Amino acid sequence: MSLGNMRNAEKKVQHRYKAGKSKKKKYLYKRVIDYSIDSKNTDRILLTMNASGGFESRNLYEGVDILRTMINDVKCTRFLSFVGSIISTGLRGIIRDMLKRRMFDCVITTCGALDHDIARTYADYYSGDFRMDDYMLLKEEIHRLGNVLVPMENYGPLIEKKVRRTLDQIRFTKAEGFGSYEITNHLGKNLDESSFLYWAYKNHIPVIVPGIVDGAVGSQLWFFQQQHKEFKLDILADETKLSDLTYESKKTGGFMLGGGISKHHLLWWNQFRGGLDYAVYMTTASEWDGSLSGAPVREAISWGKVTTKAKHTTIHGEVSTLLPFIYAALLNDR
Repeated sequence: MSLGNMRNAEKKVQHRYKAGKSKKKKYLYKRVIDYSIDSKNTDRILLTMNASGGFESRNLYEGVDILRTMINDVKCTRFLSFVGSIISTGLRGIIRDMLKRRMFDCVITTCGALDHDIARTYADYYSGDFRMDDYMLLKEEIHRLGNVLVPMENYGPLIEKKVRRTLDQIRFTKAEGFGSYEITNHLGKNLDESSFLYWAYKNHIPVIVPGIVDGAVGSQLWFFQQQHKEFKLDILADETKLSDLTYESKKTGGFMLGGGISKHHLLWWNQFRGGLDYAVYMTTASEWDGSLSGAPVREAISWGKVTTKAKHTTIHGEVSTLLPFIYAALLNDR
């Protein structure tokens, strides 16, 4: 498809987004609100979990204990990876606050995290239901992400506008091409304090997106490059950044929320220094299909991605359920 046809298709989508806003009000009444946690009363529960014997409660305790040690280890470079979909939920507030508190030194995520962070800086998402009628939602101009509802006008056109503004500001500033961590840094600079990208920018924490073209932000990078040939994306610059971070580290640790490319990229680069010294992984996937998302941390030892002496655990559980409790427990040491 030519650029002209792509732009025409995009305009048609934008026209659809502007239609029927009044119809959406009956579904969009309960906004998604980010967590803002300051509770410090979780230690007694976690200690009880440690002595409970089974089944996942013990792994949850061990995960918190490893993360505490990792975050307080001044010799450790700490990596955080997560799937982009969690930024559509209130967990965006926890990711933001962890970066605000400098708990991690590098983030690896997917393009969806950028999309949702930008969109939710300026507009609302809403609580829905997994069992809603998707045919009806299409007619009502509403996207469904699990049980999160995303009004169409709060997503595509909004993201396009904000991303293009940033790209217009930077397109002449670097001839050799931008790494994704440089794009995310500039995006964060233009967002507000509700954004995890803003706090990554503020605290000089690189946000690396190895699959940056797979999402709304990535599409805008392509559209922009078609019109401005001087603008270039250099994905290998990300690999140089990760190489520098891992090779220069005395120790490394990783907290992996969900699998996929984010988890793999974190593990992949740490194998070149002999593996992670700390590793905590949370997943709902099964290891029996051989997928990376289902693979527990111990499997990574066989690849040299986690050291044989590493403190590690795999927590089998859903991130939006467990991360608030983990983060509350970590605040005890701050």
